[in-house]
Amino acid sequence: MPESAPTTLPGVLAAAARTFPQVEAVVDGRVRLTYRHLYDEALAVTRALMALGVERGDHVALWAPNSVRWITAALGVAGAGAVLVPVNTRYKGDEARWVLRRSGARLLLVEDGFLGNGYLSMIGIGTTADTGQGAGNARPAPALPALRHAVTLDHGGEERAGAMTWEAFLRHGARTPEHEAATRAAGVHQDDVSDVLFTSGTTGRPKGARTTHGQNVRTYRAWCERTGVDRGDRYLIINPMFHCFGYKAGVLACLLRAATMVLQPVFEVAETLRLVQDEAVTVLPGPPTLYVSLLEAPARAAYDLSSLRLAVTGSAAVPVALVKRIRTELFPVVLTAYGLTESCGTVTACSVEDDDHAVAGTAGRPLDGVEVVVADAARRPVPPGEDGEILVRGYNVMRGYLDDPRASAEAVDRDGWLATGDVGHFDGHGRLVVTGRSKEMFVVGGFNVYPAEIEAALTRHPAVSEAAVIGVPDPRLGEVGRAYVRLRPGAETTRQELAAHCRERLANFKVPREVVLVENFPRNAAGKIRKTELGGPHR
Repeated sequence: MPESAPTTLPGVLAAAARTFPQVEAVVDGRVRLTYRHLYDEALAVTRALMALGVERGDHVALWAPNSVRWITAALGVAGAGAVLVPVNTRYKGDEARWVLRRSGARLLLVEDGFLGNGYLSMIGIGTTADTGQGAGNARPAPALPALRHAVTLDHGGEERAGAMTWEAFLRHGARTPEHEAATRAAGVHQDDVSDVLFTSGTTGRPKGARTTHGQNVRTYRAWCERTGVDRGDRYLIINPMFHCFGYKAGVLACLLRAATMVLQPVFEVAETLRLVQDEAVTVLPGPPTLYVSLLEAPARAAYDLSSLRLAVTGSAAVPVALVKRIRTELFPVVLTAYGLTESCGTVTACSVEDDDHAVAGTAGRPLDGVEVVVADAARRPVPPGEDGEILVRGYNVMRGYLDDPRASAEAVDRDGWLATGDVGHFDGHGRLVVTGRSKEMFVVGGFNVYPAEIEAALTRHPAVSEAAVIGVPDPRLGEVGRAYVRLRPGAETTRQELAAHCRERLANFKVPREVVLVENFPRNAAGKIRKTELGGPHR
């Protein structure tokens, strides 16, 4: 990497705008921005944030689907020296409020009404719970004392109580001279925290992983070098940008290579096929279920998909037969990778030289400069082929969890080793094979799901005494949740009612696809439920 290569997100954006000003940066429906235009739009957001009093290090939450405004908002936050806090668009009110409270977000950027969700009302803005002080006034939700402003990213400019429109937000920027915003962006340092992405632990309560500009830029330079994403690529970003896969392996990777971002807010097979054809898409990462859906699409033969070059997947086991079929029918190059939020999203990745079995059966080799060991319970390295816990050390390991020193110390030891909670081994060629999870997390269509959170939701039902949730295989999503429930004596309910109870309180990917009513649970000597033995007699 040249010594002059930028090490911050504002620096990467400025370099792309300076070197490739006319290259198409973003395609979002009818909106098309060049890299010069993207820089200008992001700077306008920085000016508006500064005018509203956002200081270096302040937390700014972004609760919206993939869109050009998501990108300009995120880059504008980075330019202001503030810290981005993405919020999952599938979250319900309680889940989102937890993230907003925990992060102490001073400003919320939100696309209200996405997929019919009234996000503002979910968190008490624009309802009888708010202050009633009008659009954009301070403290729009008493339950969120740190929050000073809410801004809607929606198109159309509709005013909402307790929030200001995007257009009104940008007008505030006129109070900040352009050169002051540019100076603020240029002053961002590689060691400044760039984002806090919330990820659940075994307790089910989200924890905010803090990573810096320099960590993320270096990680995704290495990711691009390993995967081959480069200038001239047209990258279809379907992976949600609130996740590392969409934001860092998507937006940031494209910025680093001045590639073109083609956006799709919701995965719909027909729209994906159209975008690939009409926009000559070359790169399309996603979970395995995305490729299965494309392969099985009845109308696939009617579209010209010959531009497709690279697929990058992970998050679930990928059968060798599927890799072969993807390579034969869709993409010349298929790669797999492994990472977690606490490692900027990437630890290992396959390369173009890896064959079908290596891609399907392993997660590739560690990124250059990243150490990975597989260790026993005493943290002693075990030989290739022997399972143990996967430990990671390197420039990509987070700076700890937000305001949680105890959890941070449990996750990253004094020598800098991150305990991933995942189990695996190295093959004879130095590739990592992830075989399971020492924690109970399972992955539904690329989204991490923690049983404890679902169990807590189920036990809030008045008829439920205990609940235990496990992940079970699913041909489309990789895994789905199955809940085992023991009712209170004399109580009655139905599986459908319990599923509906969860659906009201949890994002849809967390809702168990099956509910099993049991008389008793198998337990160990300490009285804990033995989840490995679930599946016995039930009704």
